[in-house]
Amino acid sequence: QVQLVESGGGSVEPGGSLRLSCKASGILVSIYDMGWYRQAPGNQRELVAKITIGGSTNYADSVKGRFTISRDNAKKTADLQMNNLKAEDTAVYYCNVGYNWGQGTQVTVSS
Repeated sequence: QVQLVESGGGSVEPGGSLRLSCKASGILVSIYDMGWYRQAPGNQRELVAKITIGGSTNYADSVKGRFTISRDNAKKTADLQMNNLKAEDTAVYYCNVGYNWGQGTQVTVSS
């Protein structure tokens, strides 16, 4: 059974930082791209960042220069370092590997 468990969400003031982590089990992550998506209330789920099997990265324009995605195939993890957070980054963040999704972790940016 595949499980993706996100952690690291929380509340932070604008300009702050958070690091999200996704831990996978029951799946060989080394053969999949890994990604982070987010969904704010009333909005569709959108891609935040993706890292390919080969380590290439792709970011939404809104987070370029602020967020960094990384992966560790041995540990079966994908992390998202989020710096200089803005109110518009507030959303539930989801980890994706193949056709599998985590349960989501809330990120709230507010003063």
